[in-house]
Amino acid sequence: MRASQFFISTLKEAPSDAEIVSHQLMLRAGLIRRLAGGIYTWMPMGLRALRKVENIVREEMNRAGAMEMLMPAVQPFELWEESGRGPKYGPELLRFKDRHQRDFVIGPTHEEVITDVVRRDIRSYRQLPRHFYQIQTKFRDEIRPRFGVMRGREFLMKDGYSFHATYADLEREYRNMYDTYSRIFNRLGLKFRAVAADTGAIGGTGSHEFHVLADSGEDAIAFCPDSDYAANVELAEAVAPVKVGAGDTATMEKKATPGKTRCEDVAAFLGLPLTQTVKAIALMAEREDASEFVLLLLRGDHELNEIKTQKVIGEFRFARDEEIVAALGSKPGYIGPVGFSGKVVADRSVAAMSDCVCGANEEGYHLTGVNFGRDLPPPASVADIRNVVPGDPSPDGKGALELCRGIEVGHIFQLRTKYAEALKCTYLDEQGKDQVMEMGCYGIGVSRIVGAAIEQGHDERGIVFPASLAPFSVVVVPMNYAKSETVRTAADALLAELLAAGIDAILDDRDERPGSMFADWELIGIPHRVVVGERGLKEGKLEYKGRSDAEARMLAAGEMTDFLTRELCG
Repeated sequence: MRASQFFISTLKEAPSDAEIVSHQLMLRAGLIRRLAGGIYTWMPMGLRALRKVENIVREEMNRAGAMEMLMPAVQPFELWEESGRGPKYGPELLRFKDRHQRDFVIGPTHEEVITDVVRRDIRSYRQLPRHFYQIQTKFRDEIRPRFGVMRGREFLMKDGYSFHATYADLEREYRNMYDTYSRIFNRLGLKFRAVAADTGAIGGTGSHEFHVLADSGEDAIAFCPDSDYAANVELAEAVAPVKVGAGDTATMEKKATPGKTRCEDVAAFLGLPLTQTVKAIALMAEREDASEFVLLLLRGDHELNEIKTQKVIGEFRFARDEEIVAALGSKPGYIGPVGFSGKVVADRSVAAMSDCVCGANEEGYHLTGVNFGRDLPPPASVADIRNVVPGDPSPDGKGALELCRGIEVGHIFQLRTKYAEALKCTYLDEQGKDQVMEMGCYGIGVSRIVGAAIEQGHDERGIVFPASLAPFSVVVVPMNYAKSETVRTAADALLAELLAAGIDAILDDRDERPGSMFADWELIGIPHRVVVGERGLKEGKLEYKGRSDAEARMLAAGEMTDFLTRELCG
């Protein structure tokens, strides 16, 4: 490939609305161009990177025994009504009517469609298990698309679905996909972690997310450096602390705390540790016939985990000020459990506290020396409802937790029978009886991987791509290509040799200054650069520089192809 025959459209500056590094660099490097909010055109340079990700995903999925297919992007809404997801999915589901006024959606995912295919074509246990996948454009109408391809409305996704006669066989395929995803991200050259995760709106039981590690990641990951434990903070268990010492030694007192509504301010005002304070959070648990006022108790330095809380009390919303006053007689900021006779859910850490500080249910006052069993009844419910923090014991008992940030690029689920039951996807067992199929679901954000790789790999000069997904592996940059026949002959010969060796190379034959050419290829993130110049050729040498190397070095011209082959295979 020659640069003069390719389309290179780099920019000196990123548009002002590009918020994060990957968005800025993808626009500057000419990988993508914005069409509308959250909708991008993949330019030739970006498409090469996208296709490399797609090819690795396809090769590993095929190797794992899955079969590729392609389902329609447009789906009849009646399928979503049949599964029960239609009314629940929300405004992210883009709906429209055709000319006959029939309801359709542009698919954000394809559980309903694939289940409809399988229920029509698979009837016997002899036809199971089956695993189908596709690599296809999805659309989710994000309320605030941002961060370029990281949170777009239209994106390329690999979604796979497996069908089984038994749960044991689903577990086998789940492990197969866990291993397959690990191979995919290793081949892509990305630093990643697989973490236990919540199943969310997809449903089911077991779930693991695959995160590319990056400081800009939206997700917090808890992991133990001394073991294999890793989980999304939404799911990571905060181990119950052991109550140390006798405690219960202080007398409960009401103290004035004017204007102090935050635990941090109350602790500082009273001269007490923040860990001795208890924050009360008022919720309304949504029931079928009414809402129930619930008071949650957390240690002052901890944060509420809404996912865990929902599992404990069901659907909820935060109570409004007037509801708090009606239940406790006080404005928010001074509320607490003493004297409250309704439902109280205490975090595990609060249940182990003694002589704590909490709101007095009177504006401008807090209570000190509060103890369960003496000043108020023990909480009706004790549960893990907080986010873990660094230093918490690892749930596997093998050390302490640390936190890092990650970008979710893959997710695998054990769906079990959620969709198969709703859509009546059954098979005949060996006795000729109808049985509901077990299902698994396995997704990879193909386009998101490109952005995540850039978030993980970049410097002040631009993108630092792994060789496996860079648009080109090697760029040959000749000095005075148009004017020097010696340089032109050597550069053309090197390009031909690299291509014959199966190396994805491009020759920059543009009439540009060397500095401009170097800047373009560093911005785009090409891993290996070879400079062909008359001075070096006189000595039988070429200049080589890796994208992350501090300095260039001279190598024998006749050995360059073998050298690059070793570098790319390493």
